[in-house]
Amino acid sequence: MALLWLVVVGSIVIGLQGIAFGRPALRKLKYTREFSKLRCYAGDELEMVETIANEKRVSVHWLRLEAMMPGSFVFRSGSGMDISQGDIYQNHKSIFTLKPFTRITRKHPFVCTQRGIYTLNTVTMTGGDLFGIWRTSKPIPVHLTMIVYPSLVHAEELPAIYQVWQGEVEVSRWIVEDPFLILGVRPYGAGDPMNRIHWKASARTGELQVYKQGWTADPQSWIIVNIQESADMWSVVTRPEVIERALRYAATAVVDAIGRGLPAGFAHNGYRVNGGRDPLRIEPDYGSPHLELLLEAMAETELKCMVPMEQFLHDEVERNEEAQQVRSYLLITSYVSSAMEHEIACLHEQGHRVTVLPVEREQSGVKNNKAVSA
Repeated sequence: MALLWLVVVGSIVIGLQGIAFGRPALRKLKYTREFSKLRCYAGDELEMVETIANEKRVSVHWLRLEAMMPGSFVFRSGSGMDISQGDIYQNHKSIFTLKPFTRITRKHPFVCTQRGIYTLNTVTMTGGDLFGIWRTSKPIPVHLTMIVYPSLVHAEELPAIYQVWQGEVEVSRWIVEDPFLILGVRPYGAGDPMNRIHWKASARTGELQVYKQGWTADPQSWIIVNIQESADMWSVVTRPEVIERALRYAATAVVDAIGRGLPAGFAHNGYRVNGGRDPLRIEPDYGSPHLELLLEAMAETELKCMVPMEQFLHDEVERNEEAQQVRSYLLITSYVSSAMEHEIACLHEQGHRVTVLPVEREQSGVKNNKAVSA
């Protein structure tokens, strides 16, 4: 009889604590998840910051947060999460215990290993009583988009022909500055006229700043990536490491060109996330906002060919028939076919410059830096 009463009383106590702690477990809980940066280069280390607050008088004995994240986000061991790793996605679980009116903040370091645009939509929150008999779940919207640019490479890792192209673009500038083309500000130098002083920038920095002016005859630098890995390839890329290296070369080239005050454009013959039916083509321009636009276009590039490169170059020849400005093309490709050579020759006849930057597969840790010139 005593055992029966013990079972009855125990059941009542468990039921009451379930009603008291399990059913209201998710009430008055606030959760936020954010990244230290929403734009970065592949290989950068970031932090994912989770903040959860219990704004009620009742404790939460256990709270589990689950979210699907890209498999290319590599978290440090001991980051406080249980991670089930997959090839494309990984499932993250975090466990919390919250006292009344308590706020907890956790920082999870991780590395973005691959370029791309990643969207995180929801986090599932599950809480319950001490014995796990009563539990409730609900989705928490987060709506985060992470843009990961291709990683940059060192100058010595680029084929030697890149230095030739870089020098040709630089020396083709006019010496005389254009007073109507303003690229930014720079420190005041001896001989700068008073009418060039940027007074607001000077007040902000504490030293004299003057307008940084461009040149009327800056050549338009076009960086073009061939998504095809070979002449007979069509549709999906079968050697993604080659095209990924080409995109890293392109990212390095646009960062270098815009950093030196040159207008740079970008184009490729592949598909892109949420793109249209025409190949990507972004006109050359200056400045940091334009650089972000170019790098974002590289981040969203899909490894799938839309048109053959010889057709892309032929369209460029037709487009340039009415162009008045000299263009300097840097064609980043793993091969050059005879049809491509013909279109490159047509561009030369129009007065434009074309430099071919080769991309080869690395073998046994040795990189092929053979220079190729069109």
